[in-house]
Amino acid sequence: MPAQFPFSAIVGQDQLKSALLIAAVDPGVGGVMAFGDRGTGKSTAVRALAGLLPPIRVVKDCPYNCDPEADSSACAEGCPRKQRKSEPHSVLKPTPVVDMPLGATEDRVLGALDLERALTRGEKRFEPGLLAKAHRGFLYIDEINLLEDHLVDLLLDVAASGENIVEREGLSVRHPARFVLIGSGNPEEGELRPQLLDRFGLSVDVRTPTDLAERVSVVRQRDAFDRDPQGFVADWAKADAALRDKITRAQKSFRDVRVDDETLEKISALCAHAGVDGLRGELTILRAGRALAALGGKKAVSLAEVRAAAPMALQHRLRRNPLDSVGSAARVERAMDEVLTS
Repeated sequence: MPAQFPFSAIVGQDQLKSALLIAAVDPGVGGVMAFGDRGTGKSTAVRALAGLLPPIRVVKDCPYNCDPEADSSACAEGCPRKQRKSEPHSVLKPTPVVDMPLGATEDRVLGALDLERALTRGEKRFEPGLLAKAHRGFLYIDEINLLEDHLVDLLLDVAASGENIVEREGLSVRHPARFVLIGSGNPEEGELRPQLLDRFGLSVDVRTPTDLAERVSVVRQRDAFDRDPQGFVADWAKADAALRDKITRAQKSFRDVRVDDETLEKISALCAHAGVDGLRGELTILRAGRALAALGGKKAVSLAEVRAAAPMALQHRLRRNPLDSVGSAARVERAMDEVLTS
């Protein structure tokens, strides 16, 4: 398996890294969308995240990554807990980070009849797809704005229900499919459908660095990795391990992080002032703020976490205003200056 660029070695792109760490701590935040220039490390950051994620405990030999501590009634056909009378063993495995290629077929994504088994043995058997493999993990789609509409519709259905239902070729299968959706793309190649964009909890703009020193540092790090991948990974192993420990501690503590009434009122006032439709903005800032506080070892969410989370949670949820010449990120910053400092 080829070496992955270490997450800790990524220079700049602080907002993207923060968004990915938030999603690692609290998958319920709703996923991450990264729009920006080509060649700015979006895919590198997502794939590097896989090396930081703590392992998960699953039912041994289960193709759906079923949680052995969850109710077995939720398991799909094919899970050992459905087939055995005694409780099967559980094992630790890496948190799945599954790449979904643009050219993936519907059968590859949802799952389909195992043709080889059907032809050789005459048995109808379901072959799980990418959604099954991504359960309890991450599903990454690069160039998501170029994804075919029918696949977008499928993702919307599964994201809303947390369950994949396949009924075709005489099969009727349903299995849990709860995953963190991560997308990246270049806005010059097309806009993302609003229905799908709204499903992302966090959205970040990734731009080419303009600071000369930062550009030089990025090139130097990448060149060192390309020349000696194994040695470079070894050099950054300690930093990645420390970050992995921080994620593990935050996963255990973020639910206990307090949000006082004054902070919550500030969050709601900010969303109302910015003109955000619905209440997903408030809920996302709340969850992201808790995750950031937990990563920082804090017991309560402060305005510092609100300021860090708000641009990622709100900029893709603002109403379009043709009379406002500034971008959505600048509008969020302006709203924060007017609400959070008053």
